[in-house]
Amino acid sequence: MTQFTSDQAADLWSVAERMADAAREAILPHFRSAGGLAADNKLAAGFDPVTVADRAAETAMRDVLADLRPDDGILGEEHGTVHGTSGLTWVLDPIDGTRSFISGTPTWGVLIALSDDTGPVMGMIDQPYVGERFMGGLNRCQWVGPGRKDPLRTKSTTELSKAILFSTFPEIGTDAQRAAFQRVSPHVQLTRYGCDCYAYALLAAGQIDLVIEAGLNAYDIQAPIAVIEAAGGVVTQWDGSPAHDGGTALAAATPELHAAAMALLNG
Repeated sequence: MTQFTSDQAADLWSVAERMADAAREAILPHFRSAGGLAADNKLAAGFDPVTVADRAAETAMRDVLADLRPDDGILGEEHGTVHGTSGLTWVLDPIDGTRSFISGTPTWGVLIALSDDTGPVMGMIDQPYVGERFMGGLNRCQWVGPGRKDPLRTKSTTELSKAILFSTFPEIGTDAQRAAFQRVSPHVQLTRYGCDCYAYALLAAGQIDLVIEAGLNAYDIQAPIAVIEAAGGVVTQWDGSPAHDGGTALAAATPELHAAAMALLNG
């Protein structure tokens, strides 16, 4: 993993916060628009919406990088890949949870990660409407909300029977993946659905214990990985391999809880 001085880390966080601020400014005028917000469908079969807000937010973040970090690479959901020369890549999802966004629920977020060739080294989950920012990596592990800030720390839960599980299932995933999820869900205390990236933020903040997802891209998961790992949690694919390239994700508050869920997922 790339080593950074404290000054370099502070500079990178300053860039990330500038990007998040720019994305907020681009997105918020469109949220809960009168009469609803029009969305294009990126899929020939199914529904994967994108809005003018998604595109504007990613453009705004890329403009910040062009000004402050022009040598870095960019992997973004809406505007593709830029290959940099610094060995660092910003991984951007301008609105993770566009389905929630167009429905008016505040569980979507702006995802910003910085990665090297080993995976994400820092990440941010930003919720512009409620004014919350969850940050992890490079000397930072913090939640900043309206009028207060606190360190992030995952819960100490080790038993499935005491765990709160969040997921987008049964909306996503293959039949086999949904069946695997259903092997875990009956064993937990509570299962809730449909929180998009906000579920990962809640895990890092010590409010829930597990997130199980599938069908992810790198830009969906790299920022949550960095935030949750900084807070003491564990994030891998269902088979225990690194999750930063997408696919499946099993995020847990503790290694013990992760192991218990992984055993059930793999049948």
